[in-house]
Amino acid sequence: MKILRISALLALVTFFSAPAMAGTLEDVQSRGYVKCGVTTGLLGFAAPDDSGKWSGFDVDVCRAVAAAVLGDSSKVEFTTTTGKTRFPTLASGEIDVLARNTTWTFSRDVNLGFEFVGVNYYDGQGFLVPSNLGVTSATQLDGASVCIQTGTTTELNLADFFRVNNISYEAIPVETNDESRENLFAGRCDVYTTDASGLAATAAQADNPADWVLLPEIISKEPLGPLVRHGDHVWGDIVRWSLNTMIIAEEKGLTSSNVDSMVSSTNDPEVLRLTGNEGEYGVMFGLPNDFGYNIIKQVGNYGEVFERNIGSSTPLALARGLNAPWTAGGILYSPPFR
Repeated sequence: MKILRISALLALVTFFSAPAMAGTLEDVQSRGYVKCGVTTGLLGFAAPDDSGKWSGFDVDVCRAVAAAVLGDSSKVEFTTTTGKTRFPTLASGEIDVLARNTTWTFSRDVNLGFEFVGVNYYDGQGFLVPSNLGVTSATQLDGASVCIQTGTTTELNLADFFRVNNISYEAIPVETNDESRENLFAGRCDVYTTDASGLAATAAQADNPADWVLLPEIISKEPLGPLVRHGDHVWGDIVRWSLNTMIIAEEKGLTSSNVDSMVSSTNDPEVLRLTGNEGEYGVMFGLPNDFGYNIIKQVGNYGEVFERNIGSSTPLALARGLNAPWTAGGILYSPPFR
């Protein structure tokens, strides 16, 4: 019995001391670009222009990862996914990271075998209706036809809300944001429900945005964030700290335009660590120590990313709200960089 126990122990030691198999980091470095899964198109979050160049709030998460890993934020290949296809696409290895307004839930994190690396947008599910429908509350939607994307948490939230309020609805299933918008604007459904940020993007694309009303009810918590596959902890750490770097940079006042002057004049140890001027933090997960500097210089801090894609000067005109830094009344902050 004792011999068997010793043999088992030696086997475990051998297993854990053996060289790690090549993971996603090595794959990305070998191929020279990050494979990123995004939505099929959502204004402000992920959408291609006429030349096929992608931009948006979620897109910039993947550009930050590319800046960290490859030193070049442009080294990203984008793959479009729907609510139904996004998880199989990630699980199969077709993409390295999914950055697609995806809600962090228990079952997705645990049962589906994914790892959410953080929250890049705190959201909640709402309802968008035409102003001529004459309703001022979601509780007045008894009998309404509702456009809803399949394969999303919004399906379950919608059913719960109508059940609790003892009202009925007719579900109009759709698969993409474009399909939702087309059905809503054509009058094939009375209501569109999804994350409030997505509703703002939909209304902004109407011929007359003033003809559409976002009802006051927010019926769920929707912490949205990037995710990777379970098991590759190094890659998960890299994506997590790419996002955290942008969050810390805003808190510290580091921007894409001032990062060089700030580094040369600061005595803030966290700024020096974040930009690779002190310590060996990049080396800890196999990257150059200036990976954080590359993110800030090429992509910007969280506030810059927010404002240029979905902030007050964009068609979406979203307020920071919960997504403001914790030092400015929001709940957004990163663990310390130390």
